[in-house]
Amino acid sequence: MTRMWVELQTWWADQERGASLVEYGLLVALIAVVALVAVRVLGSNVSGNLSEVASAIQ
Repeated sequence: MTRMWVELQTWWADQERGASLVEYGLLVALIAVVALVAVRVLGSNVSGNLSEVASAIQ
């Protein structure tokens, strides 16, 4: 009975490690989506500001 309990705990610990890998993957995907949205939204504003600065320098 004790051996079965230890094997169950070992299996459970292995399952936890696998779940954390999935969670890290989801976090990376979420960060990538947020970065892409930020670049799309702020990209034109930054481009316009850089053009104004370049015109002012010349």
